[in-house]
Amino acid sequence: MRTGRWNRDFSLFFVARAAARLGDMMLPVALAAGLIQYGYGVGAVGAAMAAFSACFAGFVIFGGVIADRFDTRAVMVCADLARVVTQSSVAVMFFTGHVVLWQICAIGAVNGLCAALFQPGIASTIPQIATDVQGANGIIRTAESVAGVAGPAFAGLLIGVTSVGGVFAAHAATYLTSALCLVGLRLRRQPRPVERARFRADLVEGWREFAARGWVWGVILVWMVLMITSFGPLTPLVATEIITHHGDTAYGLVNSVGGAGMAVGGLIAMRLRPRHPLRAGAIAMFGYGAQPLAVALHAPIWLVAGACAISGAVQTFWGVMWATSIQTQIPGSILNRIHAYEVAGSLAMMPVGQALAGPAAGLLGEGPVLLVGAATAATGMAVLLAARPIRDLGRVDRASRHEPELVTG
Repeated sequence: MRTGRWNRDFSLFFVARAAARLGDMMLPVALAAGLIQYGYGVGAVGAAMAAFSACFAGFVIFGGVIADRFDTRAVMVCADLARVVTQSSVAVMFFTGHVVLWQICAIGAVNGLCAALFQPGIASTIPQIATDVQGANGIIRTAESVAGVAGPAFAGLLIGVTSVGGVFAAHAATYLTSALCLVGLRLRRQPRPVERARFRADLVEGWREFAARGWVWGVILVWMVLMITSFGPLTPLVATEIITHHGDTAYGLVNSVGGAGMAVGGLIAMRLRPRHPLRAGAIAMFGYGAQPLAVALHAPIWLVAGACAISGAVQTFWGVMWATSIQTQIPGSILNRIHAYEVAGSLAMMPVGQALAGPAAGLLGEGPVLLVGAATAATGMAVLLAARPIRDLGRVDRASRHEPELVTG
């Protein structure tokens, strides 16, 4: 790991992402445990998660245009501060015992909107602060994963020592930490034209650039199917199964082991430089099915934890390969919008999968739904490997190409 990566701005961004990830990994434990504690079931957990995902997927495209039109860092900071307020409000709800599902869903929707404004800026920030884009992605993913190890366990501890409200209060504090770190960044940014095109024109240009890249939309099409059948239902079903049969603490520990696996995946992605990143990522993703298979077959909790570690590792490895491909293959002037389109496309079906988790489990049983998810995930990876534009996309190191496009600001 070159010490040149650790400049002041990269260090601040590193802390910001690790803190935010810590809070985000605490959230599933708190949300599932809190709603189950107040008499809600898997359908309510899925609905609360779907409220966030629907707003995020629905608005992230507009977030990409906003990030290209305005100061990206300022947009990200405002989004973080808004989430400090929302998560503090949820904490008050649980502290006072006034927990109403529609209010939780409404706040989740606001959080989804904030995330939609925040997310596009991540893609364009990393190439500005890193000389080695893949290495930076690996470091940040590893930091997020290490924070993920502590997050679920910390959530379980806070629930035991204080209450579910204490977890949401801590979550708000992580967003405040992220905002303060981002305020301290000194980013170089692209010169913006004196006269901007209309918002709609920027949106259309982003779509045109997205549609022109078959390797991008090909992956997104596969991911849309997997969001409905696998990724979407996984979290609420796994959370309900483990909490119901093994308790809150066990669910927190399983998530911590999964976070450790994610950290390992990030470390591997820092070192391994395949000639064809998406090919390597798709091959690794065949290991994803280990987690839904273990839960569906009611394996011992230690085996479920191991499967979760494998799943976390391969997802992180794929994530670094994918993010690096996006950030190095696409010019900085349209990167926020392309990233927004690919995020919107890949997550558009997530709320559908989350919302259908409860009804599907009621109709077929939780085990069969998880088995279908594992099978479709394997099929999806086979489709990616069969598509030549995806399979043969070469590695590009274009960190230096971003430099002429950036100005001090």
